[in-house]
Parts: sequence; C-alpha cells; structure tokens
Amino acid sequence: MVKLLFVVRRLPHLTRQEFQRYWLEKHGPLAQRLLPLLGAKRYVQSHTLETPFDDLLRQSRGGGEPYDGLVEVWWNRIEDLEAAFATAEGARASEELLEDEKRFIDLGRSALWFAQEHTLLPQQEKPA
Repeated sequence: MVKLLFVVRRLPHLTRQEFQRYWLEKHGPLAQRLLPLLGAKRYVQSHTLETPFDDLLRQSRGGGEPYDGLVEVWWNRIEDLEAAFATAEGARASEELLEDEKRFIDLGRSALWFAQEHTLLPQQEKPA
C-alpha cells in the first residue's frame, strides 16, 4: 500500500471549529464520492485536538506553528493512482477536490507527500 499524507492548515479567516466542521461535513462527503474515482481504497481525516500538552510538546521539540489536521489516503499501488489520473473522470474528480480544498485549506502553508508505512508497534488486542 502507498499513502498520501497531507498536513493541513486552515485559511486565516476560519476558526478551528469552522474549519473542522466544513472539512468533515462538506468536504468529507465530497471526498467519499470522488476518491474512489481516483482508485483510493481508504480516506481518513485526523482533526487536531486542543490539549494541555500542546505547548509543552511543541516547546520540548522546538516545534513550529501547529497544523489543523492530517489527511491520509491509501492506494494499493501508485500505478493505480496514475491510471485514474489518466482518465477524464479521474481528472475531473481531482479538479473538483482541489477547488473545494481552496475554500478552507491554506494550501501554501500545508504540505503533502506520498509514503509507505512501516508498522513498528502494532495495535494490541484487548484481553477477553
């Protein structure tokens, strides 16, 4: 499996709550409809929480401005994504997703890349 990771920051005029609501309630259903046209097998949004540990963690690691969330999209193979982009339907789906992202994501202050996972600590099952 190959995965796209997209750490996102909201547009400056949006509160975190407004951003997360739009992302989940408007963009989420759009992604659910369009990502299969791009051959995607899984789509996950991880929304940033505000906790008492945020500043401590950033300071202890010299971290910068926090992101507002993380998107993960999986494909079986990168070739599946390439093949989907080569179709008119895939190109339209990609364009529609990007146009919607411009409504709530500060694309210039966000980052994305492809990766391959290496699980080093698997999820433990709860004892019965």
